[in-house]
Amino acid sequence: MGLPLEMKYENQIIVADGDYVMAHGRYTRPGGVNWVVVDVMRMKDGIFEEHWDVIQDEATKEQS
Repeated sequence: MGLPLEMKYENQIIVADGDYVMAHGRYTRPGGVNWVVVDVMRMKDGIFEEHWDVIQDEATKEQS
């Protein structure tokens, strides 16, 4: 399943260490609260093995 056309993903940084890769980014959700996301992936011999993610509502300027 892909993203709805209204949503947009912006990658900020990708970091790799050994078998682990982390991608940090932001989902823009028109009419809703945007999300800040970190995807953590474990690779083995160049093959995707496992995935975890952390999703948090983006704080507004007033909240931060």
